Amino acid sequence: MFRFALRLVLLVLLLSVGSVLLLRWVDPPTSAFMIRERLSAGQPGKPRNVQYRWVDDERISPHIKVAVIAAEDQKFPSHHGFDLESINDALEDRERGRRVRGASTLSQQVAKNLFLWPGQSWVRKGLEAYFTVLIETLWPKRRILEVYVNIAEFGSGVFGVAVASEVYFKKPAAALNASDAALLAAVLPSPKRMKVHSPSRYVRSRQEWILGQMQGLGGVGLLREIEPAATKQKKNKG
Repeated sequence: MFRFALRLVLLVLLLSVGSVLLLRWVDPPTSAFMIRERLSAGQPGKPRNVQYRWVDDERISPHIKVAVIAAEDQKFPSHHGFDLESINDALEDRERGRRVRGASTLSQQVAKNLFLWPGQSWVRKGLEAYFTVLIETLWPKRRILEVYVNIAEFGSGVFGVAVASEVYFKKPAAALNASDAALLAAVLPSPKRMKVHSPSRYVRSRQEWILGQMQGLGGVGLLREIEPAATKQKKNKG
């Protein structure tokens, strides 16, 4: 039994590491969250189908990349998968009985959306941490950001920036301007409740806040911090 258990653990480790490593180069055809939506399609309040299409990094507006960093994870260029300060603040809020603020980084959200399920159990959180470490170890930051904007949900059944830009703005992902990007990022905390096509006053105020944060972070110049060194050298030679 011990040998069987050990082999099972090794198999799970190999499969998980292999899957994450493969997705460094292979674009994910779906995600755990999309599969969940498809399985629940047709139920009251659920979308009838899932809209998703991958778009490569060079065909994505830099504004949406900066917008999601500004809205969801401003320490993304420098952290190693976890924002320890935000986690500590969230724990303090919980102890004091306050509303717990979100502390998940973009890397954690990619891990959760790709491989896991919604929820707050310790088992899911442990798996999320494990996959986050794998992703941060095996992928460059640029790939994490590319996958995030491609699998994030921007509305009920609307997954990825390619579909979202066409559904809400009638333009390709490469043509999104800063205002469009900030509006998309504004609904990320609750894309089924917050609406891009009919934004509430709160969503509009959040959009304006994100635009200010984008500017404060340096705009599209921020992306230079997460480009691989090889890319920077290639640009300098050019």
